[in-house]
Amino acid sequence: MTSYIAILHKESNSDFGVSFPDFPGCITAGESIDEAKDMAKEALGLHINGMIEDNEPLPVPMKLETIMQSTEFAGAAAYLVVDVPDEKPRCVRVNITIPELTLKEIDTAAKKHGMSRSSFMVQAAQSAIHPQ
Repeated sequence: MTSYIAILHKESNSDFGVSFPDFPGCITAGESIDEAKDMAKEALGLHINGMIEDNEPLPVPMKLETIMQSTEFAGAAAYLVVDVPDEKPRCVRVNITIPELTLKEIDTAAKKHGMSRSSFMVQAAQSAIHPQ
């Protein structure tokens, strides 16, 4: 997992703004610090996914000391550390027991969706874990 520093900005009568020194243009805001933190993670994730889709390299995270010494970020109200998952998570082979008929149904559904058995099962599990 990689971590990037987010700069929390706060002016009177405004929300908490968040920006990322490593990702110019990636900004967000929240009414509270907790909301700003959540929005920062979401914004950074979307920004990084866009870069990956465009085959752009991700920057090496700047050190907090470097950011703190920059006059550009002198007005920071706080610094947040935002973790992002690795680009390509490590996959692990598992052995499971499943009824034969269910396996045939999985294979049929996977083929219908143009997916491998493994991809279909992972997507189904993720949908069950994180329902929308």
